[in-house]
Amino acid sequence: MIHELTFPIPARPAVIDRQGLASAVTVRLRDMIIEGVLAPGTRLNERVLCEQLMVSRTPLREAFKVLAGEGLVELLPNRGAQVAEMSVADIEQTFEVLGALEALSGQLACERITDAEVTEIRALHYEMQAAHARRDLATYYKINHEIHDRINASARNAVLTTTYLHMNARIQNLRFRSNFNQDKWDAAMKEHGVMLDALERRDGAALRAVLERHLLSKRDTVVADLRASKASQEP
Repeated sequence: MIHELTFPIPARPAVIDRQGLASAVTVRLRDMIIEGVLAPGTRLNERVLCEQLMVSRTPLREAFKVLAGEGLVELLPNRGAQVAEMSVADIEQTFEVLGALEALSGQLACERITDAEVTEIRALHYEMQAAHARRDLATYYKINHEIHDRINASARNAVLTTTYLHMNARIQNLRFRSNFNQDKWDAAMKEHGVMLDALERRDGAALRAVLERHLLSKRDTVVADLRASKASQEP
């Protein structure tokens, strides 16, 4: 039996510090999109968001521009903005390319990573494991994201990192959603254990394989859920 996971959206401060206001608004909106508070296709009502975040429209619009650059928001001429929505084909193709990028990151990281960097990733892995045990998906995902970024950074290839970060930003909400199913989330956690083991052994082939398999598994979960959702809405 498949158990569907439910979780509360973590509480955040109602007031954003005015220092670095546009940056803070960007971070808050990005989290809301990734965690599904703002679903794909949702129109971004400036008045409502300004009231919720207690900011003026200027930093909000600056945040829209940043998130549009990341592919998370679409700016509509004379109609405001909305959360970007990808087609099934776009999702499949993006995950395929991202899987290859993550695989290359893992292989290169095993050749170039330092012992200190491995120790830091191991510590993050244990923190993520604890968040998984608590069923704290928001915290789990933030740590998960950092682990993948650190493996990529350890590859020490600036072109690879720039390409990876740009493409990965577009599907953060989908990667987050892939853990809504508890069985899939448990499987992903086990895969991270295999990743850590391969990284510690500097086994580039093994890490490359598990990273690509990890991404393609998430792709299959996301696409299956989207197709099931569309089928349920058909008359």
